[in-house]
Amino acid sequence: MAVLYSVIPMCSLADIKDKRQMPKDKTEIVYGVHAVRYVIERSPESILDFWIQASPRSAVLKQLIELAGSNSLLLQEVPRTTLDKLAGGNRHQGVVLRQRKPPLQQEGDVQSLLDNLDKKSALFLVLDGVQDPHNLGACLRTADAAGVTAVIIPRDHTVSVTATVQKVASGAAETVTVISVANLARTLRRLQEAGIWLIGTDDEANESLYSVDLTTPLAFVMGAEGSGLRHNTKQYCDRLVRIPMHGSIGSLNLSVATGICLFEAVRQRSA
Repeated sequence: MAVLYSVIPMCSLADIKDKRQMPKDKTEIVYGVHAVRYVIERSPESILDFWIQASPRSAVLKQLIELAGSNSLLLQEVPRTTLDKLAGGNRHQGVVLRQRKPPLQQEGDVQSLLDNLDKKSALFLVLDGVQDPHNLGACLRTADAAGVTAVIIPRDHTVSVTATVQKVASGAAETVTVISVANLARTLRRLQEAGIWLIGTDDEANESLYSVDLTTPLAFVMGAEGSGLRHNTKQYCDRLVRIPMHGSIGSLNLSVATGICLFEAVRQRSA
C-alpha cells in the first residue's frame, strides 16, 4: 500500500526565507537524491524544511517522497527554478532540504576516539588543506568504502563539509567520522603517541606505496591539490611514499590518489 505524505502549499523563494528562521551557521542545505536519503534515514528529526520539484518526477524521486512520508515529514512542492536557487545553481535532482547542522567533531574528540579504538584495524585519513569540495566529497565516499576509522581535516585553510561535499559524497558525509582540528601538527603527534604510523604521500619520495607494509595501524596523510603536503606536515610523517607513475602525467587527482592508497591498505590487510 502506498505511503501517504503531507504537502504544504507552494510558495515563493521569498516566502521560504521568512519561515522558521535560524542562524545560518546552525543550519545547512542538503541536495541530491542520495545525500537527502541518508539524512532522512539517519536523522529525520534534524530536518527543518523539505522541498521537492512539483513536476516532472522521476521514479527515484517518488521513492524518496514515500520514504519522507513514512517518517512523517512535510513536503513542499516548488518549481525547479526555486530548487535551483536553494541549491546555489548546483545539480539537485529535484530535491532539497534544510536541516540543523550536525556538530562537527573537534580536536578534543581525537583522544576519546583513540582511547576506545581497536588499534590493530586503525586506518585514518588526514587531508592537509584540501580546497576543492568535489575532492573532499569523493575522498569521504572512498573513506567510507575502505572502512576508514576517521577523516581528519584542519579547521583553517581547507574546505568544510558543505552541501556540495555532501552531494558528491552520496551519503558518506553522514557515515564517516570527520574531525576538524585547530592544530594539525598537535593532532599528528597525538596519533603517533597512540602508535599510529603516519604515511605521507609525496611525488618525490624514494619509497613506492607498494613496497611498504600497510597492515600496521596507520594514517595516510594527503596533501592539497597541486601543492602537496606542507613542509611542516611532512616533517611529522614517519615515512613518505609515492604512487608509481608510468605515463607522461606527473601526479594524480587528490581523490584518485587517496583511493589508490586506501585500497592498497585494504588489499594488504585482506591478504
